[in-house]
Amino acid sequence: MTGTPLRVAAICAVLLVLSATPAVANRPVPVSVTSDGETVPVAHGGDTADDPAIWVNRAEPARSLVISNDKSGALETYDLAGRRVQRIADDVPFWGNVDVRGNIVAVYHDHGLRLFEVDTTTRLLSNVTEAGVIRTSGEGLCLYQASDALYAFLIVRASPSRTRQYALTDADGDGRYAGTLRRTFDVGSEAEGCVVDDENAALYVSQEDVALWRYGADPGEGASRSKVDAVVSAGGHLDADLEGVTLAGDRVIVSAQSAGSPSRSYFAVYDRATNHYVGAFRVTDGTASDDCDGTDGIAAYAGALGPSYPSGLFVCQDQTNQAPGANQNFKLVRWERLPV
Repeated sequence: MTGTPLRVAAICAVLLVLSATPAVANRPVPVSVTSDGETVPVAHGGDTADDPAIWVNRAEPARSLVISNDKSGALETYDLAGRRVQRIADDVPFWGNVDVRGNIVAVYHDHGLRLFEVDTTTRLLSNVTEAGVIRTSGEGLCLYQASDALYAFLIVRASPSRTRQYALTDADGDGRYAGTLRRTFDVGSEAEGCVVDDENAALYVSQEDVALWRYGADPGEGASRSKVDAVVSAGGHLDADLEGVTLAGDRVIVSAQSAGSPSRSYFAVYDRATNHYVGAFRVTDGTASDDCDGTDGIAAYAGALGPSYPSGLFVCQDQTNQAPGANQNFKLVRWERLPV
């Protein structure tokens, strides 16, 4: 370093202060894990691949599906080799987030919440929503299977970020579901990613520039919440924007998108029971597929899914699919690679 002694001393003092700030001290050094596969790219260019979910075929786990949205116009399903199985467009211009419970798939689109059922033989989805759609607004979405009903949480991204909880019921027994609004609360500033821990009745929501929160999942819980972790600028372990949230086994995982530098995005891991921070990992290039950058939605399953994913699967949206000229897609990672 060159310059006058006074200038050098001033620069060194600034660097010393910066190195001691919580934003630097708390940012994780992620463990690198390689991807094992990828889905075919979505049909539309730009920021269109978004939020995945995993449907588990209980009879034939190797024939399970990754289900996701092409925001610019479709719900898509893929087999575990990444090949497209089905594409549902229905002339709807925007499709939001996706989640699965059992054989029921929920997705938000321009007209509201739509529910599908997976045929376990053909693996094809068919609409099972009363009157075709449940009229509501939102983009973020997650399901909760309680003892009394199946519930859906819809999150409106804009500030204030409003969350609506619907009970999904088939009152007339015709195999089609209607929704009844049971609860509404505001998260605060922009939010989208969510997941529910059914066993512990816990709802996790990522408030993008603030924190990962834990709420009670039952309708009577109101708006009370506890902070799981904060962004690094507030002394936490998460680079904003916070995006997708998932859970599998005894872990909760959140996507730290690192909006200012997507190439350093990573995934933070927490203990499911205590919510204590465990560590972080980043998905890097594998032999057959590239890394995950600037990830939005994620999904995970800890359990046997056939020979390719014998211990489970982690799925991450890739903002920059590095195959030449390719649209965005989703990367697939063997569960046992994760430092969980």
